Amino acid sequence: MMAVMANLAPARLWPWSVFAALIACAGLPIYIHAPKFYVDEYGVGLAALGAVLALLRLVDVVQDPFLGWLAEAGRGKRSLLVTGAVGVMMAAMLALFAVPPPVAPLAWFALSLACLFSAFSFLTIVFYAQGVARAKTLGPKGHLRLAGWRETGSLLGVSVAAVAPVALAAVTDQPFTAFALGFALLAVIAALAMRHEWEGAAKMAPAPVMPLFRRALADRVARRLLAIALVNAAPVAVTSTLFLFFVESRLGAPGWEGPLLLLFFLSAAASAPLWGRLAAQIGEKRSLMAAMALAIAAFLWAVLLQAGDMAAFAVICLASGAAMGADLTLLPALFARRLAQLGDGGEGAGFGLWSFVSKLALALAAAILLPALQWAGFTPGASNDAAALWALTLLYAALPCGLKLLALALVATTDLERV
Repeated sequence: MMAVMANLAPARLWPWSVFAALIACAGLPIYIHAPKFYVDEYGVGLAALGAVLALLRLVDVVQDPFLGWLAEAGRGKRSLLVTGAVGVMMAAMLALFAVPPPVAPLAWFALSLACLFSAFSFLTIVFYAQGVARAKTLGPKGHLRLAGWRETGSLLGVSVAAVAPVALAAVTDQPFTAFALGFALLAVIAALAMRHEWEGAAKMAPAPVMPLFRRALADRVARRLLAIALVNAAPVAVTSTLFLFFVESRLGAPGWEGPLLLLFFLSAAASAPLWGRLAAQIGEKRSLMAAMALAIAAFLWAVLLQAGDMAAFAVICLASGAAMGADLTLLPALFARRLAQLGDGGEGAGFGLWSFVSKLALALAAAILLPALQWAGFTPGASNDAAALWALTLLYAALPCGLKLLALALVATTDLERV
């Protein structure tokens, strides 16, 4: 009876939103801002940045299963491990944006991002793994409920981080330094807010980890969800890598990158709880397919844009942002619920695999897109000919459309009703 009443009591879930915001601030926005910052500030070439990003992402991809193992093996010391990872992430962010490179800028870029990505990956895996256990205390729809809090915080964090350097430029001549200092403050607040949420992990004896990897990979539905995550992450990897270049050069709207990014991520944040409610009514599969169809329509429209089409692109940002809100809310919740159905722990190992496949798309995007743009004759911040701008448009809009169609086909042919 007491357990039932505990489940009915109001849940203290706001720390999950704050911690999700911290992780999000070190994720996609850094992938958007850091390359352009090093191009503009230190004159690093696109091809060199692309090669370094690809190498770092490949290292990141390879280490994710190990970090999943560490999340499981270190259950008893999870709070200490999280605190250490938050400290590493703070230091890496300050090094990346607030400390002038004491060595060659490209080497400093690589070192700072290597530390940032490693800490980010570990915190993401542990955070989502801990969420599987937390959701069990929230009732039958616990995974969707927790996902709503978590992903709304994540998307708000992305929104703030995406626009913060642009907004700070209006009040300081060192906007990225101010951004890094603000990130450090958020890290302290988030770590304090979540400090009690890791305690449950210490009470669980760690199981042998390699069988936990095999359990997720042996399950057909889990494998299918991992495949969907891989393909579905690719369009986001493409558009996030090229967004700033598309706005500046294709639309001819330098200075509008910040407001448009904010519009995109706020749309995703506002839509996340709505997708959760829709999924509760019509099911996760239909909701995901509707969101993917919306994204495809937005990408198709973006192919047709010309210089000055700002109003149309603003609508595209709203539509594609809303579609991403469904991806970030529903897919992790489905995977978490499947891991819970498989039982016997292993959430850290499972989300190590989830992080692995999601980052593989980012690694491939970095390896291919920036060098391809340079080979097509595209030069950031310069006057580009029609062929170079068309190459940018095809990579930014047409390629994601095809990838999203493939993701939609995978969802349509996957049995998600019993997850």
